[in-house]
Amino acid sequence: MFCYQCEQTAEGKGCTTFGVCGKNPEVSALQDLLIYMLRGLSQLALEGQKVGVKDEQLNLFICESAFATLTNVNFDSKTIIGYINKSVRFRDVLREKVQSAGGYVGFHGPVDMVLEKTEEGLIRQGKEFGINADSSSDPDLHGLHWLLIYGIKGVAAYTYHAYRLGKKDDKVFEFIQQGLAATLDKSLGVDDFFDLALKCGEINIRAMELLDAGNTEAYGHPVPMQVPLGHRKGKAILVSGHDLKDLDEILKQSQGKSIYVYSHGEMLPAHGYPKLKKYSHFFGHYGTAWQNQQKEFANFPGAILMTTNCLQNPAENYKGNLFTSGPVGWPGVTHLESSDLNCVDFSPVIEKALDMPGFKEDTTVKTVTVGYARKSFLSLVENITESVMKGHINSFFLVAGCDGAKPGRNYYTEFVEKTPNDSLVLTLACGKFRFFDKDIGQVDGIPRLLDIGQCNDAYSAVKVAQAFEEIFKVRMSDLPLFFILSWYEQKAVAILLSLFYLGVNIRLGPSLPAFMTPKILERLKIKPLKTPDEDLKAILDYVNGVVV
Repeated sequence: MFCYQCEQTAEGKGCTTFGVCGKNPEVSALQDLLIYMLRGLSQLALEGQKVGVKDEQLNLFICESAFATLTNVNFDSKTIIGYINKSVRFRDVLREKVQSAGGYVGFHGPVDMVLEKTEEGLIRQGKEFGINADSSSDPDLHGLHWLLIYGIKGVAAYTYHAYRLGKKDDKVFEFIQQGLAATLDKSLGVDDFFDLALKCGEINIRAMELLDAGNTEAYGHPVPMQVPLGHRKGKAILVSGHDLKDLDEILKQSQGKSIYVYSHGEMLPAHGYPKLKKYSHFFGHYGTAWQNQQKEFANFPGAILMTTNCLQNPAENYKGNLFTSGPVGWPGVTHLESSDLNCVDFSPVIEKALDMPGFKEDTTVKTVTVGYARKSFLSLVENITESVMKGHINSFFLVAGCDGAKPGRNYYTEFVEKTPNDSLVLTLACGKFRFFDKDIGQVDGIPRLLDIGQCNDAYSAVKVAQAFEEIFKVRMSDLPLFFILSWYEQKAVAILLSLFYLGVNIRLGPSLPAFMTPKILERLKIKPLKTPDEDLKAILDYVNGVVV
């Protein structure tokens, strides 16, 4: 196998024997084959559009199956094979329709490839079409191919989330297919793929806008909310991942059953949504970031639902209490899914929670504040502007991204602790768990630490940056707004491409993507993290007009 799509890849170069994430070589090969098939499906879909052949279910399938290949999503070979076989059925039907309509179908590769019938055969074929299949390729071009594919995986995930909430845009589906198909086009060069990467970032903003609209229309705009970090005596369900629709459904189905529901990981910001917080049994937050789940889940005395990416190899002492939904899966873990992507029957989760002991007593704990998504944050703009004019606020830091187990991530805690008192710190995604419970004070009554939400809420960060453009009357690239980012998986890659498209100031770490060559990094103007002291000095010198 060879996989380097995440930040924690072995030795910072690529996993070659077994995935750091827990992915085995067989699943890796099957995922490579699935992506190869999706690239061919996309070729046909684009030709179909030219002759009036469209299929919304195909569009959704491409997004869902690409989502399943994200880091820490699906590790079940049978599920991936199911996606592969379904891709063949879609391909064969689509090819016939396009040909009948007079469209071109004479592609070679995944469009006319005959797949093996056995799992062993599919694994063998997957090894032929993985990342290193074209070892003679120009390294910059090769890196851009995979930068684009990984970005599209992230866009596909956001698009899938939005679709479940009734939000879609044909232009997003079309670009996903355009980008995947482009990686099979030998006539395209480095400049073409830089343009496609930036276009991917632009399209991702639209995908996140759709998801934001779906979440806020369904559950209301987040408002600042104090969330307890403890628990109450009684039966318990823990919900992790990102999918608010599944959380809402399990809250509905568990009403009146004397069960408390807790958030975990990226579900923490869900407490800020009024229509989710209305459930009296949605109590508080348990645990921290995804990489700590093996220890935290083992100590949770109830049922656990993993709704999206962030799944780790479950330990035997809680595997029987764990359930997955949507694209997520692990061999031997009970998977729950509806046939129409709508309402899942979570009765097995509820029954398991009722069978388990639950918490034996209440705990007295601290709280953290969530809910400063775009509407709540923008309500502070007038106060922020006044503080800026008085010289009380001089800089803004978005310290955000994915957390992880690899050494070096304490950087973000130290950075936040050392930010000057005349700055605001915004946070987003699970990177916040390095410092989310820190008290760094206020400026003119405005909390210095403001949580925007999940990685799925990254659209709020875009709107905040645009609001800052209005405050300072300068281009986004000239703002005293600095993005200090940690990345881990492919949703983060999609967000990075969006930020490159917008032209914001980015410092990235804890290590740089292995699939980006030095030339790509230079062209995208990515600044690697150094130390908190060095980076803060450089940033503040810039703010103060010192040449650095």
